[in-house]
Amino acid sequence: MLRPFLLSLVLLPCLLPSPARAEWQQHQWEVMGTRASVTLWSEQDASPLFAALEAEMSRLNQRLSPWIDDSELATLNRKASKTPQTVSAELYALLEKSRHYFQITEGAFDISFASAGHLYDYREGKAPDDDTLKRATSHIDARNIQLLPDHQVRFTDPGTVIDLGGIAKGYAIDQGIALLQQAGIEQAWLSLGGDSYVLGDHRGRPWGVGIQHPRNRKAIAMRLPLRDTAMSTSGDYQRYFMDNGERIHHIISPQTGKSAGELVSVTVLAEKSVDADALSTSVFVLGREKGLALINRLPNTSVIIIDQQGAVHYSNDLAPGQ
Repeated sequence: MLRPFLLSLVLLPCLLPSPARAEWQQHQWEVMGTRASVTLWSEQDASPLFAALEAEMSRLNQRLSPWIDDSELATLNRKASKTPQTVSAELYALLEKSRHYFQITEGAFDISFASAGHLYDYREGKAPDDDTLKRATSHIDARNIQLLPDHQVRFTDPGTVIDLGGIAKGYAIDQGIALLQQAGIEQAWLSLGGDSYVLGDHRGRPWGVGIQHPRNRKAIAMRLPLRDTAMSTSGDYQRYFMDNGERIHHIISPQTGKSAGELVSVTVLAEKSVDADALSTSVFVLGREKGLALINRLPNTSVIIIDQQGAVHYSNDLAPGQ
C-alpha cells in the first residue's frame, strides 16, 4: 500500500559482484547548487569520464547560473532590457524550449518568474512584503522576452528577470548522458538534484527507482522498474522555509509570485531530461486536474502527482489496471 506524501525520485542501485575486469563505478560532486551523482558499468577506469562530466556541468553552470555575475545568463538579465544581446546558440535554444513550454502550459512554465522569485531568500527565511511582491509580479510574462534573428534576445520590460532553474538541470543531464554514450557506456545512472536519467538496464534487469516519503528521507514508499528513461521530481521540500506554519518554497506561481500550494510533489517520466524537468515544474504549478490533462496529451510522458492530502494521482498510462 502506498504511504501518503510520496516524493523525491531517487535511485538505489544494487551493486552486483563484477567480472574480473568490468565493474560498477561511482562518483559524486557538487555543482549547480546541488549534488551530482553517477553510477556506471565499465571495463576501464572511469576517472577520466567522471572528470569530463564534472567539467561539462561546471561549464553549463558558468553559462546558465543567474548567481554568477559574469555568466551569460546574468549578463543577459542586466543588459537585455537596454539593448538586444547576442547569446550563444546553446542559451538561445534553451530560451526557445522555455518559450515552447510557456505556450503549451498556458503560462504555467515561465522563466520570468524570477522577476519576483529573486526576492525570496530561502537560506535566511525571508519573503518580500505584499506590496513589493505585487510590483515584482507585474513583470512576470515570458512574452516580454523577444527572441530575435541571429541569436539576439531583448527584454521589452525593464523589470524582467529570468531564471532557467526549471529546465537547466534537465538539459545538463542530457548533455552528460550524451557524453557517456559517446564514450561507449551502455549502462549508467546520472543524477543532478531532482533530475535523473537511467541509461540501459542494470545488468539484465531494470533499474530500481524508489520514491521516498517527503518528511522521512529514509522511508521508501514505491519502487519503479525503469530503463532508458528521464525522470524529474519537483517538490515543496527541496528549497523552502517555514513562516507562521506556512511552507514557502521555490516553485513559484507566475500568476501570484508566491509558492504554488496545491501539490506536494510531481514526478515526470519522459524520453529527455530537459522535457521531464520543465514538465515537472509545469504540472506542480498547474495543479492536479490541469497537470494530468497536460501530461495525458503528450506522447511517451507519464506523471505521478501527490497532493496536499497525501493522495496519489497517475497519468492514464500509469493508472492502476492499465
